[in-house]
Amino acid sequence: MEISNKVAASGLLTLDLEEFYPEGERVLVDIKEQLFQGLILREKEYRAFIQETDWSTYQDKYVAITCSTDAIIPTWAYMLLTAALAPFAKKIVFGNLEQLEQSIFQETLAKLNLTPFKDARIVVKGCGKLPIPKGAFVELTSLLQPIAKSIMYGEPCSTVPLYKRKN
Repeated sequence: MEISNKVAASGLLTLDLEEFYPEGERVLVDIKEQLFQGLILREKEYRAFIQETDWSTYQDKYVAITCSTDAIIPTWAYMLLTAALAPFAKKIVFGNLEQLEQSIFQETLAKLNLTPFKDARIVVKGCGKLPIPKGAFVELTSLLQPIAKSIMYGEPCSTVPLYKRKN
């Protein structure tokens, strides 16, 4: 009796978002440390901080900028920080690390060549070692649904059906 690999013969394409995970450290820059008494941003001191900081330490890093306190921060403060980081950072977003990761994946998935997935039966791999944001799975589903024959989630041997094109 010959043993056959039914998964290999099924014609399923496995798509693993970990394969598209961009290398690079993710960092959060929180300007709360620059606030006077944790409440007020003083322009003169803030500009001195921007001027005196060695922003080259953010070379090739993905950076999220935020203020984690309830202070009212003028928009220009984030813009000034961005201008200082821009020559060094790979990407800068306003928000937390989760929002940064989502933004990185949106950019990455926008560049994805979808041609191999046209009329395909696709399994989007679920569990992995890297922190793939849930939003990336949502974005991927939105991109694949118009072209795929079917979309499943999990492993080829155990999938959760998500979408099947009507004939």
